[in-house]
Amino acid sequence: MQSEFLLGVDGGGTHCRSRLTTPDGTVLSECTGSAANVYSDYEGALKNVDQLIDNTFHAARLSPSLRCQTHAVWGLAGANVPSTAKRLQQLPSSFASFALLSDVDIACAGAHQGKPGAVLIVGTGSQGAAWDGCRFHRVGGWGLTLADQGSGAQLGLRALRKALLAYEGVIAATSLTDAILQYFSHSPEALLAWSKTATPGEWGQFAPWVFSASRQGDELAASLLAETSAEITLLTDALARISPGAISLMGGLAEPLQPWLSAATREKIVPAQQDALAGALLLARR
Repeated sequence: MQSEFLLGVDGGGTHCRSRLTTPDGTVLSECTGSAANVYSDYEGALKNVDQLIDNTFHAARLSPSLRCQTHAVWGLAGANVPSTAKRLQQLPSSFASFALLSDVDIACAGAHQGKPGAVLIVGTGSQGAAWDGCRFHRVGGWGLTLADQGSGAQLGLRALRKALLAYEGVIAATSLTDAILQYFSHSPEALLAWSKTATPGEWGQFAPWVFSASRQGDELAASLLAETSAEITLLTDALARISPGAISLMGGLAEPLQPWLSAATREKIVPAQQDALAGALLLARR
């Protein structure tokens, strides 16, 4: 039996992942669980993480009581909010050592294997982090209403706004606006009712529609992607001013957006060397 273990947890707003290894990096188990956004659902997120960790030990055929011999690093969505971070600092721990960061922090550590650099995650939402060798500096992460620039949720939201304008004859209809309006049975009231409870993920479901329409020559879709690209450039430029290292673009929109980025922005971007869980384990090992 190993005398100690390393545990990394990557908790996002959609799902949560974990990886348990030996100190030399041998993977003992990996598991996936439910969402773990500690800002939007503090108690629920921690409950999901706790269950996931139990499952991770069981998958490795180890007792969860071995937490006391485990060095753990969690990176959780929502941990960037100061009041939530302060609350998390009071969290009791049964681990040998324990650190709790934002999910974007561990992604940054993994992308550059702990060396100075930055990462911008663009998926349903968006957030950036830069590591200067001493501390993490974050950009964004304030949710759909106030931030999430360059994200799928913002792209979907803008597409639906354009569809409503097309319905009213304010702008010319396109294949994209027609498809969106058809989804809502050409009823602005149905769209309005849906928008009152729509989650960022539900707004983001329309992002692939924009990419698809742009490939078919829809000029409105192309203009929306150009706006998203400009937002990403704004954020990557800010991250470049913070950290002297390279920048990695991660998340579900990272690959499809690459062709839309300016040459100057693409030159700053390098592939991530490892994922967020690898970053958490690297920090746990240290």
